[in-house]
Amino acid sequence: MTYTGDVEVGGPADTRELDGVTLTKIAVGDFNNNSYLLRCQATGQALLIDAAAEPDRLLQMIGDTPVAKIVTTHQHGDHWQALAEVKKATGAVTVAHPKDAPGIPVATDELVEDGGTVEFGNVSLEVTHLVGHTPGSIALTYRSGGDPHVFTGDCLFPGGVGNTQKDAARFQTLFEGVRDKVFGRLPDSTWVYPGHGSDTTLGAERPHLNEWRERGW
Repeated sequence: MTYTGDVEVGGPADTRELDGVTLTKIAVGDFNNNSYLLRCQATGQALLIDAAAEPDRLLQMIGDTPVAKIVTTHQHGDHWQALAEVKKATGAVTVAHPKDAPGIPVATDELVEDGGTVEFGNVSLEVTHLVGHTPGSIALTYRSGGDPHVFTGDCLFPGGVGNTQKDAARFQTLFEGVRDKVFGRLPDSTWVYPGHGSDTTLGAERPHLNEWRERGW
C-alpha cells in the first residue's frame, strides 16, 4: 500500500520505507497528535518522536523494536503525555532542547542545540532550533540518498507556521526561523511531517510564504 500520512486517532498507523529508515506514523490523543517511530534498517534500533499520548498504543506500535531515544519536539503537554510510561517500558534516552527541557516533567537525558545531531543505529538526524511556538522547539531533518525528510513538531504545518497566540513578535521570530532555516536550506522535494494532522512538502507550501507573513499567522 502507498503511504499517505493521513492517520486518525484510533485508526491504524501508516508506514513507509525510506533509504535506510522505516518510518511509522500514528495519531494519538485528544489533540490528534502525531508520533513517529523511525527504525534504522541496518541495526534495527529505533527512535520515537513525541511520545504524545496513549502509551499502550505507542508501545503496541513499537512492539519488540529496541527504542534507543525519545525526542520531545517541544514542551507543550500534548506532546509528552505518554513519555514517562514509554521511557519506563523501553529504557530509552530522552532528548529535548535545553530551553524547553524544564517544561517537560520527565528528566531530559540528552540536550540538543541548533546544528547538532541526534544519533541512533546508523542514522543521524539534524537538529534545527525554532523559536516562537515555544522557546525551545526543534525540528529534525533526515537526509538520505533521496529527498530530505523533516519532522517539524508544531512549527510548520500545511498552510502555515505554528500557533504564536497572536503575538506579533513571536510570529515574526517563528516565521523568519522557518523561512530561513527550513525553506532556506531544504529543497521543494522535502517531505514535511508535522506534530498534528497531514503531511506536506516544502514545495507545496513555499508559494504561500508571503501570504503567511502578510496575514501574521
